[in-house]
This record gives sequence, C-alpha cells and structure tokens, in this order.
Amino acid sequence: MNKIDFKTDVAPHAVAVLFFLVVTCMFFSPAFFENRALSQGDIQQHIGSTKDLQDYREATGKEGLWAGSVFSGMPAYLVSVDWSDDVVVTMKKVLSLFLAHPYCNVFLAFIGYYILLIAFRIRPWFAMAGALAFGLSSHVIIGLVAGHNARIGAIAFMPMVIAGIHLAFTRSRMLGFAVTAGAMAMHLRENHMQITYYMLLIVLVYGVVQLVQAVKSGEISSFLKTIGVLTCSVILAAATFFGQFWAITEFTKYSYRGTSELVNPVTKQNQKGLNKQYAFQYSNGIEEPMTLLIPNYFGGSSSHYLYLDTKSKTYQALIQSGNEKMIEQLAPATSPYWGPQQLSAPYYAGATLVLLFVLGAIWADRYLAIWLVSVSILSLFLSWGENFSTLNYFLFDNLPGYNKFRSVTFSIILILFAIPLLGMLGLEKISQTEWTHEKMKRFLWPSLVTIGIVGLLALSGGFGTFLKPEEAQYPAWFKDALRQDRMDLFSGDAWRSFWFIAFFFGALFVYIKKWIQNWMFIGALLLLVGIDIAGVTRRYITKDNYQRKRDNYSFAMQAAEKEVLKDTTSYRVYAEYDGAPSYYFRSTGGYSGARLGRYQEVMDSCLRPEFQRMVGHYQTTGKLFLPERHIMSMLNVKYFIAGPGAQEFFRNDYANGPAWFVDRVELVQSPNEEFQRLQQIDTRKVAIVDVSKFTLVNKEIAPDSLASISMTHYELPFIKYESNAVNPGLAVFSEIHYPEGWHAFIDGKEAPILRADYVLRALEMPAGRHVIEFKFEPKPYLIGNKVTLASSWILILVIGGCLGYTFLKKESPTPNT
Repeated sequence: MNKIDFKTDVAPHAVAVLFFLVVTCMFFSPAFFENRALSQGDIQQHIGSTKDLQDYREATGKEGLWAGSVFSGMPAYLVSVDWSDDVVVTMKKVLSLFLAHPYCNVFLAFIGYYILLIAFRIRPWFAMAGALAFGLSSHVIIGLVAGHNARIGAIAFMPMVIAGIHLAFTRSRMLGFAVTAGAMAMHLRENHMQITYYMLLIVLVYGVVQLVQAVKSGEISSFLKTIGVLTCSVILAAATFFGQFWAITEFTKYSYRGTSELVNPVTKQNQKGLNKQYAFQYSNGIEEPMTLLIPNYFGGSSSHYLYLDTKSKTYQALIQSGNEKMIEQLAPATSPYWGPQQLSAPYYAGATLVLLFVLGAIWADRYLAIWLVSVSILSLFLSWGENFSTLNYFLFDNLPGYNKFRSVTFSIILILFAIPLLGMLGLEKISQTEWTHEKMKRFLWPSLVTIGIVGLLALSGGFGTFLKPEEAQYPAWFKDALRQDRMDLFSGDAWRSFWFIAFFFGALFVYIKKWIQNWMFIGALLLLVGIDIAGVTRRYITKDNYQRKRDNYSFAMQAAEKEVLKDTTSYRVYAEYDGAPSYYFRSTGGYSGARLGRYQEVMDSCLRPEFQRMVGHYQTTGKLFLPERHIMSMLNVKYFIAGPGAQEFFRNDYANGPAWFVDRVELVQSPNEEFQRLQQIDTRKVAIVDVSKFTLVNKEIAPDSLASISMTHYELPFIKYESNAVNPGLAVFSEIHYPEGWHAFIDGKEAPILRADYVLRALEMPAGRHVIEFKFEPKPYLIGNKVTLASSWILILVIGGCLGYTFLKKESPTPNT
C-alpha cells in the first residue's frame, strides 16, 4: 500500500467538495436559507398525477402499481413506483452529502465531473473550474427549473460513469470496475433513457478510439480484458435496475413510443416509434449552437418578453403608439428570441471554456482530442434534427431505439460534456509545457483566431435579420424596435464573450510566461469561469422561480371541483383547464412522458375531437347534446370541467358507468377496422372485438334488459364487481385493457380477459349471479423487484471489495485518484 500524503492526496479534494457545497448552497440560497422551494411546473403536474398512488402507499404500505387517475388508467412504472432500490438511493444520498432534492443533482454534477477530470489526470484546481462550468451550465439549471429532475440527475452521474471506464483503461481495472458499477447503478436509477442513450454514444466513440490505440500498440488482449471487466460492471449495475428495466421494456411495446397496430392506409406500414414530426418538433437551427459561445445569439429565451422591460425600445415604441388594443395584440409577440424554434432557451458553454476547448483540440493527446471533437460534432448534428434531416431521418429509421426519443435538442449535452473536459486536458498540457518559439505559435494562433472571430461578431452587430418570417406582417415601427432590441442583446453578449475570452487569454499568457504565480492563475481561472457561467445561468433562475414551501405544489380546490367531488360514485372527469385534475379525480388526461399507444390514438382521433364538437355545439345552442358523446361515455366520463380556473362543470347523464352488458357483439378482423367502427357505434349497446387477436366462445348473444353489473370495490391493483344476468353475455368494463399483469376471476376461477372497443376490458359472462375480480400482478415488479434488491446488496459488497483491493493490495493508484 502506498503511503497517503494528506496535503497532496486528501486536502485538495476536501477543498473541492467544500467549494462545490458552498456554491450549491449559495446558488440556491432561497431554498437553503429562506425556506423556499423551486416552483417546477412539470413536478407540479407530476404530483397531481401520482396523488392516488401516494395515498395508496401511505394507507396500505404497498405499491398501487396501476395509475388509475391518469389517462383512464395505465401501469404506474413510469408514474410512481417505489422499487427495492434503497441501497442505490442511499448511495446517492451519501455522495450528495444528504442535500435536499433536486438541488443535490447540481452538487452531484459538480462531484461527478470533478471525478471525471481527476480520472483524466487533471490537477484538482483545474478540475474544480471544469466541474463548475459543467454543473452550472444553463442546460442543467434550465432543466432543473422546468422540473426535469430525472434528466438532470442522469446527466449528473454521466461523467462519473465515463470516469470509471477511463480508469479501467488507463490505471486500475478494479478501481474502474467499482466506479463504473456504482455510477452506472445511480445513473440508471434516475430512469432517463434518453440521457443514457446519449451517454452510450459517448462511450461508443471512446471505445472505438481505444480500440484503434490498442491495435496500433499491439495490446488487443489488454483491451479485451478491460472490455470484459467493464461489461461485468455494467451487468451488475443493470441488475440493480432489473425490475424497472423489465417493466419499461414490457411497457414500451404498448406505449405510443412502440409500434402501432394501425396500418397507415397510404404507406401500408405500421408506425414504429414516434412519428418524425413529433420527435423532431424541437430541433436546433443550423446557427443555434452559436449560443454555446454567445448566449443571446438568437435573442435569449423565448419565454421572456421585451414588453416587460421598460428600458427596451420595444416597450417604448408600444407605449408611444398610444393604441391600447394594438399594445394588447402585440405584447405577446415581443419575445427577444427570433430563432427557428417555438420554445427555446440558450444552452451556454462559457466563452472561457470555448477558448480552452479550441486549445484542447490542438494541445491534448491526439486520441482524446479526436474522441471529444467527434462527440462534439455528433452532438451538433443530432441537435439539428429535422434541419439536418439527411442524417437524422436516417438515424431515426435505422439506429436501434433512437425513434423512442423526442426533443433532440437535448443531445447538446454531448458537446457540453466534451467542452470542459477537452479544455482542461489542453490546459493541463499547456501548463506542463517547456516553451519554444514553435510551441508559442501553436498556442497563439488558435487563441487569436478565436478572439478575432468573437470580436468580429461583436463589431458587426450580427449578420442575421433579427426577425422571424411570420413577423413580416407587423407594423414597420414595431419591427424596427424589435429588431434593434434583439441586435442590442446580441451585441451585448458578443462583447461580453469577447472580454471574457480576452481577459482569460491574458491571464493564461502571463501564467505560461511565469509572470504570475500558480495560485494567482488558479484564482483567475475559477473567478472568470464562475462569473462567466453563473452570470448567464442566473438569467434563467431568479427569486421569482421560488415559492414558500408551504405554498409550493399546492392544489387549491376550485369551485367546480368542489361540486363534482360531492358525487361519491365511480366516474371519470374530462378536464380542459390549467392545473392537474388527476390530483382529485380519475381523469382521462394527466401527465406522463409515455402513454399507452392505443389510448393515445383514441385521445387524438376520438376523445379530443368529441370534446371540441361538444364545445362548438354548446356555443351555438347552449346545450351539450350529450347522447353523441360515445367515447367519453364508454370511458365513464360523468363530468366535464372547463373554463378559466375550473369554474364550470357539466354532468354527462349518459355515461356508461363502471361496467355494462352489451346487446350485441360486432366482430372485426383487424385493428384498423376496430378503430374505424369505434367512432360509429353506440358503445352502450354494441361492443367491438377484434377476432384476429381474441377468441370468443359465444359469438352470438341475446339482449338481456334485466342484466346488471356493478362495481362493489375499487383500489388501484384490485377491482371487484357483482353481476346478475338471465342469459350469457359480454360484460364491458370502463377500465383500460393492458395485456400484461392483469388477471380476471369469475367466482374465484380465472377467466381470459378480452379487449373490446379498442381500449377496454371485457369478459364473457355466464348466466346467473357472479362475483368478478380483477387483480394486477405484474411480474416485473413481483419478480424483478426481488432481483433489484439482491443485486443492490451484491453491488455494495463488490464495490467495497474492489476498492479495498485497489487501495490496500496490488493496484494502489497514483496520487489524485
């Protein structure tokens, strides 16, 4: 065992951890010192959607597993399920020093990236600056403000996973195994497959580069051994995510991200994954990555408005017009953002880091520079989405799993990962160089070219139109004011980036000339990087983004909601208003990034159009014309809640109820035929069954006017009914059919569950009185959860053994590991 020197091997890392802790607490000071919490829009919707699951968990100590309050019912795997992964959760809490969620994710981003840089042999003081740039990037903070906690959590652990992989290749396989396995387990637990996919692309390019190195050096055997060790570490980490992965894989087949059963009448093919229009809805313009260098290259965030800035020329022009009606019409059009996207916020890497990235591409080890520059180029290509359709449509159609994701602008995380790493690799090389005239030229020309380009942009004021195409219709005086404000925003940030680069270049130049001491340069580096990154990020998180904790995520009951809740029978609500109806009701809508594909098709083609027809009819006649609400009635929608602030509600007296016997069964031969007929029948009297997928014993049934069926018990994974009928018949239930995990029992004897009316459950019922029970017993949870628990404990034991072996036995690492 090598002797550990506290001053060199411990103190710098302790200082770094303390530094990151202070930065986290100060950056989110309202949360840590003023008893406030971030108001995260997506999280508020998430809380509304998971209320019934949380209530069931608290009341029974069990998992509901079926989310009954969202989208008329769906598996709870991607909504809210507590798996037996407390070991991995505890690992995250310990690593984040038990900081409050979600702020701990930013602290973990600091720690993870710091570990990455240390793994690449970057000295701790430089590593602190690189980690600061990564953790405080606007991409991370904007995502946190939006409530994308899982995405930011997955991003936080991404650098640590790659650090473990690099350690296995360059220093110690045992240490690399431990770091990779632990980091991968925590990364997977965040459950954001899109970020995992992007991380795998980084790893894939790294692996190719390492393979080339191994071939050149004749060390293929060593390469394969390392791959074997890392494969085992990933398998162990994945085992701690086994239940969740099983559930997600199973669910994806039936989600709208899977393959639709409907055949497109034009292409004669099934839609696989998301459709391109939806997947590439958010695509960067070709010039948009320039915001990595100049944040206001396209004006800034689309959610800000120049009309709210009394100093802006747009505000002054509107006020001087004196036309209140025109002001009211034009005020929403005063966003400073003039890029190609509908919604956007600039992802800024930092001007100082961009200069370091350019230097790193010249100075870093060639194989590392090739890796990170390649990843960066790939990041830009992917982020362009439909604006680089030649590549991205090909990848969407052919790259496994890629058609499951949307918001391709998130791929910019690849270059945001690469910039600080390559920059610090270059800085480390520069700081260790014995300078010659040739080496000085190699340092000066990329620096001066970068400074010159930014200076030219600042002097020119930009080369764009500063107007969107659709803004051509606006009055000339308004366009002139809008254009001038946007030009000022661009110019201001261009000069800002210029001066940051110029000052940093000056500090670096006098440092390599040894005109200043190390501590002075380190101080300048941390100060410039911190002010540069935090100064821009602070634009997107202010005190207005916080609320008092007792007010945050509150769901004040509205007048209409209070009236509807007086009805204690079983029903659903269709709501068209801002808020989270799933908090109080079993709703036809909700919040989830993955919904059942068949239900999504019914929502898009049947449910929403039906509601729109109802509204149109109400506006012209003052009547709801409820008998034509066939789809809503079959989903047992008893109430419509609408109006600003949920002030109005309407009762549907034609709702089919929780279950009913139909008079007739109509047999069809395909999903397309089933879906088409669904929009034409009276669902109360007729049920459609696709016989290409389900077999009926009794295809002819006789109408039974005395037949009855009623729900007697309801909880999330268990529903009970009682029925009475003179003749055998088909009972349809207003519960969503999901082919995995649900079991039906008639008088205790299991019966096959049919699918009727495209999305509902149905049972063939014998004559007489019977008790029907539905139980949700999904194997991914019942079996997978046990594997998750066992694997988590094995992970801890193996990591402990690897670390002990590394530090106490043969593979004692070099300092700063």
